[in-house]
Amino acid sequence: MFVVRNYVTMCGTVACALGIGYLMQNGTSAQPSGAQDNVPVASTADQASVLAGLESIVLTSSSPSDAIAEHTSVVSTTTRSLPAPTRTQKNCAMGARAVAVPGAKARLRLKAPCHLEKRVEIHHSGLTVTQMTDKNGALNLTIPALSEYAIFLISFEDETGTVATTHVPDIAEHERVVLQWRGETALQIHALEFGASYGGEGHIWADTSAYGAGNVVSLGHSGLVDAQNIEVYSFPAGQADQSGTIDLTVEAEVTEANCGQTLSAQSLELRADRRLRSRDLILNLPDCSQAGEFMVLNNLLQDLKVAAK
Repeated sequence: MFVVRNYVTMCGTVACALGIGYLMQNGTSAQPSGAQDNVPVASTADQASVLAGLESIVLTSSSPSDAIAEHTSVVSTTTRSLPAPTRTQKNCAMGARAVAVPGAKARLRLKAPCHLEKRVEIHHSGLTVTQMTDKNGALNLTIPALSEYAIFLISFEDETGTVATTHVPDIAEHERVVLQWRGETALQIHALEFGASYGGEGHIWADTSAYGAGNVVSLGHSGLVDAQNIEVYSFPAGQADQSGTIDLTVEAEVTEANCGQTLSAQSLELRADRRLRSRDLILNLPDCSQAGEFMVLNNLLQDLKVAAK
């Protein structure tokens, strides 16, 4: 009703304005009695034009008690609803950085803020290892390099990923053997350096008590289905002070979960000629009567021949 009254008032005001304009133009003398008024009438289009220009005007009349009737026009402010604030989207951009560290290794740092505690696979020169990001979507990993200009491809299960590169200047001083496989079976590289015996100095494997010139790095993530695991034996051949042979063997624990099964594995070997060689391996595990035992494979990896520098 408030809007209707305002438009009625506006129409009356416009009519008065038109009448006053006519009288001012043609004089105020009265027409003869019975004569038809010749006052021009505003067309519908003209009225619409006028009203359109007054849409933002609110006309208010004075109260009946006022001695002088007056019309006061007040420009109304149109209230426009503001758009709802958009929710700030989380920055899901991931990034990775690789930095060379002593021992011909690379320290890999990954930030994936939208991949919290997610499975991730690292690919480098033919090897693949499965890891898990932490609760912040971060991963810090030191991995032996297999090339001087190392490239690391990082991929998640949702087919997103990133890449990191670094220069590993001391790679030529190291010889390296990689064993990789998929699944829960635990494979171990054992290196006997220059005639060392099991349990003695120069027997190198993934154990903190092992002591010798080389070292073994074991990487993977237990508890994940079909996780990719690696073990890497490295020997600093560029610093060798004696010549001889390093015997390499592989041990596999026979468990109730893997007994009687066939395990596929792969070896990667970086030798003195700097050529990276790969070889597919098939392991036939013993039947379940030998669960709890260790199977020793002497001819799975080729021994290293080292010459003193």
